[in-house]
Amino acid sequence: MNNNSKSGNYRERWITPLLQNAIMDHSIIVLTGARQVGKSTLLFNAEPFRRWRFHTMDDFNALEQARSNPESLWAGTNQVILDEVQKAPELLPAVKKTVDRNPGKYQFVLSGSANLLLMKQVSESLAGRAIYFVLDPRAAGEMNNQPHPDILTRLLHGDFPAEMSLSSPPPDPSEIILKGFMPSLLSLDSPPAWTRWWEGYVATYLERDLRQVAQIDALLDFRRVMELAALRSAQLINQSEISRDARLSQPTTHRYLNILETTHLFDRLPAYTASRTARLLKSPKAFFNDPALAVFLSGYFEADDLRKAREFGSYFETFIYHHLRILSRLMTPSARLYFWRTIDGAEVDFVLEYGRRLLAIEVKLTDKLGYRDSAGIRQFLEKHPKASGGLIVYGGREVKRLDENIIAAPWPFITGNTPLTST
Repeated sequence: MNNNSKSGNYRERWITPLLQNAIMDHSIIVLTGARQVGKSTLLFNAEPFRRWRFHTMDDFNALEQARSNPESLWAGTNQVILDEVQKAPELLPAVKKTVDRNPGKYQFVLSGSANLLLMKQVSESLAGRAIYFVLDPRAAGEMNNQPHPDILTRLLHGDFPAEMSLSSPPPDPSEIILKGFMPSLLSLDSPPAWTRWWEGYVATYLERDLRQVAQIDALLDFRRVMELAALRSAQLINQSEISRDARLSQPTTHRYLNILETTHLFDRLPAYTASRTARLLKSPKAFFNDPALAVFLSGYFEADDLRKAREFGSYFETFIYHHLRILSRLMTPSARLYFWRTIDGAEVDFVLEYGRRLLAIEVKLTDKLGYRDSAGIRQFLEKHPKASGGLIVYGGREVKRLDENIIAAPWPFITGNTPLTST
């Protein structure tokens, strides 16, 4: 079918210009992301993709056609979107053959709710031919039709914003974190409605999506690992501890975490060291792709309960990580995120690496900051003097310099969810 009906209430995604530029130079774009993040909606609404032929492998007839005669799916056209392609890996050799035999003639967008780069048959079939993008759950700014912030790019180049004060304090982040960033949540306006939505999301993931990616029968065991990992979002992953608490073997726990990562629900954030090979030897930090999913799995369904939770600081860090990840993926090439921790206890929540440029980032839930709050960043900058500087993201309203190359900024400077008017 063709994409020819644009939704009147569609809200533009920040990643759209990157996709539009990429298709001018590449025959194959791969767009992945967790289920319900809005991949199909983007492709149905954004130019030029909304005019392309669209097939989804969720449709049984299209799936059968893909398995028996894949090239017939693009008969009579040369611009095609193939959705949920992880369900029909038979498509990939046919796409590869079509592109190789007809250089510059065909254009494909392959989308799916599994990380196709981690699926062996995909990466082998499309090696050197495709450019990959990940669509995350919406940023807060996207949900409010705000442009994406440029503060990270500016700081990486040594451009520090002037000191200022917002006209009002940032909103209480607890309800924002409790609700989450999936597009379907935009129309829901109460905690019970959000909770019911997340309950259905997890049930569908376990009962349908998970079976399509991996043969797992012990769904209760898998959910228990999800819940234990959710309680540890923004913390170091201790796989043996999760295995012990879940009463599962370590190989099983490792496999389950890998599946969560493959389906874009979970990230492992690696440690930063100056030696790239040494990074692989350190334990990563765990992050869920949407802080609300971690909050739901941890059993917090009301904002007041969330604010009192001992994990609230970790969920706020997960909220900021979600936006840092989105902004880092908007850079060309994508920036990389790490965390930094030394054996003597010095640490920084995030390190953003863009080529040879480094930016240290700390996250503080407090609305008041002092010089001592920059201690971790100062230690990082002492060990990495060529870094561009440091940023503390916090809950106050002032942009203020804490040192020559360290600045504190309210968290909306990262999330973009409110117009940044000053007083």
